[in-house]
Amino acid sequence: MVLRSSVVIAVLCGLYFFNQGQPQVAANDKEALILQGLMQTIEYVHFEPKKVDDELSKTVFKTYIDRLDGYKRYFTQKEIDQLNKFELQVDDQIKSLTFEFFNTSLPMLDNGIIKAETYFNDAISKPINFAKGDTYETDPDKMTFAKNDADLKERWKQIVQWDVTTKWVQNIETQNKKENKEENKTEEALKEDAIKDVKKRYTDFFDRMKKLRRSDRMEMYLGSISNYFDPHTDYFSPKEKQDFDINMGGKLEGIGARLQTDGDYTKVFNIVVGGPAWKTKKLEDNDIIMKVTQKGQEPVDITGMRVDDVVQLVRGKKGTTVILTVKKKDNSIVDIAIERDEVQLDDSKAKSVIINMPGKVQNIGYINLPKFYSSFEADGGNSCAIDVAEEISKLKAQNVNGIILDLRNNSGGSLNDVVDMSGLFIEEGPIVQVKGRESKPYLHLDKDNSVLYDGPLIIMVNQYSASASEIIAAAMQDYNRAIIVGSNSTFGKGTVQRFYDLDRAVSGKYDDMKPLGNVKMTTQKFYRVNGGSTQLKGVIPDIIFPDIYHYIETGEKEYDNPLEWTEIAPVKYSQNVVVLENKQKLVENSKSRVGQSKDFNLILERALKVKEEKDLSKYPLKLNSYRAMVDKRDEDAKKYENLLKNDIAGLDILNIEKDLAKINMDESNKAKNEEFIKDLKKDIYLEETMYIIRDMINLEKSFAALQKKIIE
Repeated sequence: MVLRSSVVIAVLCGLYFFNQGQPQVAANDKEALILQGLMQTIEYVHFEPKKVDDELSKTVFKTYIDRLDGYKRYFTQKEIDQLNKFELQVDDQIKSLTFEFFNTSLPMLDNGIIKAETYFNDAISKPINFAKGDTYETDPDKMTFAKNDADLKERWKQIVQWDVTTKWVQNIETQNKKENKEENKTEEALKEDAIKDVKKRYTDFFDRMKKLRRSDRMEMYLGSISNYFDPHTDYFSPKEKQDFDINMGGKLEGIGARLQTDGDYTKVFNIVVGGPAWKTKKLEDNDIIMKVTQKGQEPVDITGMRVDDVVQLVRGKKGTTVILTVKKKDNSIVDIAIERDEVQLDDSKAKSVIINMPGKVQNIGYINLPKFYSSFEADGGNSCAIDVAEEISKLKAQNVNGIILDLRNNSGGSLNDVVDMSGLFIEEGPIVQVKGRESKPYLHLDKDNSVLYDGPLIIMVNQYSASASEIIAAAMQDYNRAIIVGSNSTFGKGTVQRFYDLDRAVSGKYDDMKPLGNVKMTTQKFYRVNGGSTQLKGVIPDIIFPDIYHYIETGEKEYDNPLEWTEIAPVKYSQNVVVLENKQKLVENSKSRVGQSKDFNLILERALKVKEEKDLSKYPLKLNSYRAMVDKRDEDAKKYENLLKNDIAGLDILNIEKDLAKINMDESNKAKNEEFIKDLKKDIYLEETMYIIRDMINLEKSFAALQKKIIE
């Protein structure tokens, strides 16, 4: 790729130093240094940088206020009026690397949270008149700020009444569904339970709010600035970047335990199977961690500490030892020494099964890929392309007649992996075009002319399939290599991001302020080989299935400040692996089946109800009115209560024999596998996809050799 700007090259190489033509940053002003790094990175490498002007100022002002108090529970209009003087000053403060608006907002927010807590405690401690009240608005965009403190106090009375009412009615509904009626409570007792639940929820909430640090708020402010340029450009603190890498790589170095806050304490809520903690057989779910000790050092009392800070103490390099002082369920206190190791997070890994529908279609391979994971910064790290190739090889060993690749709800990930994965199905050629703001389009090519799988292929997507999912779906659609099935369109994220480490761009007097964090920057757009972008429009499947979001706008176009749809010149592409000549017939056959399906027609009916419910934002506050509304809604919903919950007759799902040893390694793996198969057996979208792949095999000359085998 040609990078025409020498400054861009310097940034990419980590050699660009801040302060070139910018205000000098004081040696102790870390926030200004981070802001300067953020803005200079945007200026020099963002795909479509915007001017730092009053338009930016107005948008960032609104975004930041929305993020501070989107539900308008802390600030009054009087306080917003005090902040309004900064509405056109944010751009000037960015240029001068100052934070007057941010600094003014923090004490006002702290004061607002204290007021809100006072108003909440006052409202929850007094009797609530559930026979009074008008309506409660749940859409924050339709709300206005309270005029003054008296109005804000009244709003908190409404909030408390609304939350207690909804929880109370929920408690009644839950009890009515219980089979054991002997344990039933009175409605009055259920009301008291609702009050206790709401009180605890808000008490915990206010505790969390009070633990937020200036740095947390600064991340929010910097994010408000970043997101003006597009939804995916953002500032990441060192801790956030570490979490991102773990999420993308599917592994971490630590003890393999998930933690959560429980009041002032940190509780273990899940042990990762196969991890170091699991291997000790000593740490258990619901253990309370009281102290964390690095071997050879003094223990750290973590009472009242934020859970993300506790996590940083518990994580560490492979081979090091951490000692947890925990309180067990029987109130005994024990020290548990755990040697840290690499922890694999298997929930996102590719997995496959074989699906049969006796007498209809036999021996079809199914691969589920929840995300395009990759360990970006580690040689030999996790690669979803390698894992999918392994799953294909296992399925080929079973002589499957076709493969379904399920990318539903796959939000994307590694560009390199999706290019490699696409190459598994064609001989050679371009997979995707990637273009920076100043460069010519760069072609990401299939790296070799081998074809791992040359059989029938269907890719399943939905409105939450994004980014890398859209690249492979678009490539296989353009090459006419696979049939794409799914919702109206995919998500529509057609942009490429990369991280820039701010530490690499500064040196000398600024070293003491490191780490500075990272900037995730939208630097490129990707384009299909036919020249069109998936940005905003997504990939429109060859065969569209109705779902409950059929009438609702979803995806990238619903974000603030998305980049626009554009197109560039197409490139030459072709493949000789498969010739699909009968797409229209496949579409007609599927449309006929779906149109005659009771379940799919119910889904469309439910989709209309979902649209109506989404558009409804005002609800009655009076208990009787609210209960009547809920009762009617529940009565209407009975028609759909078994939708997607029944096993599909004749759908048989089998694990590959090679996978059984790992599945049977422990009860947790067995349970996960059983749940996975259980869900697939209820999946009417998968059932229809099986019929489509049957038609595909029967109609296409490319698969003539399979036409007898699929029903044997």
